[in-house]
Amino acid sequence: MIVNITLFLATMAAVLAAGLFYSYAVSVNPGLGRLSDTVYLQSMQSINRAILNPLFFLSFMGAVFLLPASTWMHYGRNNIRFWWLLAASVMYVAGVFGVTVAGNVPLNNTLDALKLDGASAEQLSGWRRQFEKPWNMLNTVRTIASILTAMILAAMFIFTKDAQADQ
Repeated sequence: MIVNITLFLATMAAVLAAGLFYSYAVSVNPGLGRLSDTVYLQSMQSINRAILNPLFFLSFMGAVFLLPASTWMHYGRNNIRFWWLLAASVMYVAGVFGVTVAGNVPLNNTLDALKLDGASAEQLSGWRRQFEKPWNMLNTVRTIASILTAMILAAMFIFTKDAQADQ
């Protein structure tokens, strides 16, 4: 029972994270890209501060812990699902969590430290250039990685069954 609950929660966390990054890629980032430099930088500062909340961390960090935990629970129990879960875990931890921690978070921290009030138009434009393109590229990487994670999990559910379900 705990194996199935952990697998369910891991899948939900990973799919919720994929939805978040996908929505950024297809709507939030293009919408923000249409804003002036000042408004863009202010908006990203506000978004980056607002996202640091328990609901975000529940899904984003939940997948970091629950996918490997579910993988471990399937080791020796169901070798086929173990390999699918290992692939999903590696994809998420490296491609989503790793990219976020190594790339997006440092950019967010740099942006957060900027004092936008009183900055010249040239400063604002330069800060935006240093932030927007790299941040969006990294978001694309983690969007693809999170979607691949969700696809691996979906394929696992479609093409395998719980080896001990009939026992």
